[in-house]
Amino acid sequence: MEVEAAEKGTGVRRLLRLTRVESFCAAHRLHSNFLSAEDNKRIFGKCNNPNGHGHNYKVEVTVCGEVNPVTGMVMNITELKEHMQEVIMKQLDHKNLDKDVPYFANCVSTTENVAICIWENLQTRLPPKLLYEVKVYETDKNIVVYHGE
Repeated sequence: MEVEAAEKGTGVRRLLRLTRVESFCAAHRLHSNFLSAEDNKRIFGKCNNPNGHGHNYKVEVTVCGEVNPVTGMVMNITELKEHMQEVIMKQLDHKNLDKDVPYFANCVSTTENVAICIWENLQTRLPPKLLYEVKVYETDKNIVVYHGE
């Protein structure tokens, strides 16, 4: 049935990007176990506070693909939402990244590494080559974009 419906399409290849946004709150401390206390303070400044600090992160996840001629979608947005709930909200929301998220046990919880963490976890759930971009807003002025490279 899907093949018959596809044959009725225009035959034009349409490549689109679909983005969904989620927000989460998390605490962390920028600190590297590979640096001295002095170097951590010098490099990370106030973000090296032993008590940590928090952010209201915003994450945009973009998938890229052809529009399915039967469904009219690149991907079912409900499925993308479910994957993001599992990867972002359940694992990161209202957590101390350094203490509650195993991914950060051996790496600094920078926004760069948050983006990589989200990418790697989503990549295992989505069809191959569908994930296009993970954009993490730490603040309105600090934004990281990752394409899996």
